[in-house]
Amino acid sequence: MILLARRLLAAAARRGPRQRALWGLIALGGLSSCTATKPDRALLVSVADQKMALYEKGEAVRVYGVSTSKFGVGDKPSSNCTPLGKMRVAKKIGLGLPPGMVFKSRQPTGEVLRPNAPGRDPIVSRILWLQGTESQTRNAFSRFIYIHGTPEELNIGRPASFGCIRMRSMDVIDLFNHVPVGLPVVIEKGHLPGEARRQPEYAYVAPPPPVAPLKQFGPTRPGTRPANAVASVRQR
Repeated sequence: MILLARRLLAAAARRGPRQRALWGLIALGGLSSCTATKPDRALLVSVADQKMALYEKGEAVRVYGVSTSKFGVGDKPSSNCTPLGKMRVAKKIGLGLPPGMVFKSRQPTGEVLRPNAPGRDPIVSRILWLQGTESQTRNAFSRFIYIHGTPEELNIGRPASFGCIRMRSMDVIDLFNHVPVGLPVVIEKGHLPGEARRQPEYAYVAPPPPVAPLKQFGPTRPGTRPANAVASVRQR
């Protein structure tokens, strides 16, 4: 934890006044809420870049494309804006559900949508419910500000949400699998640090399809064909 704090403070020193304050919050106090789980991890969301970086031990290990609010930033109730500042992951919802599973009131409906399904814009795949940990984000939890999957993957990389942080389904599943409840999250207007901005976005790679086993024939005697082969010849 000390190493992470030192690295984050060093990063903070290279940034603007507001960004230094936010990074200082992570380094000095933002990790205290999850010391019982994994205090060496944090998330930083950049509204300017429309990207999110997952940090482990002070290093950006994943960078994801995201979509913040099309209404701008802020924490006012009913504003549909994305809050700026320090938060934490309060709840994780959707473990084990298939990609594209539709949620209504945080409950899976049983409907599964493919990416960019026409005319549909629900919450899908996974939900990480955020809770504010300072005055400027105090309404985040009651406003239902989530990090969640969206079927509108074509809009990732530009502001298009109603306040939440949207992600591609496979990206939010990957993130869900890597972070604990209590993880510190900071959303800021500015850019990601240089090393994170230069890192390519995470790209899901599907596992190869299983290889079908070779067909097994019955035992044979010298000079004879296997029974399966004889049957195959008769059918021709």
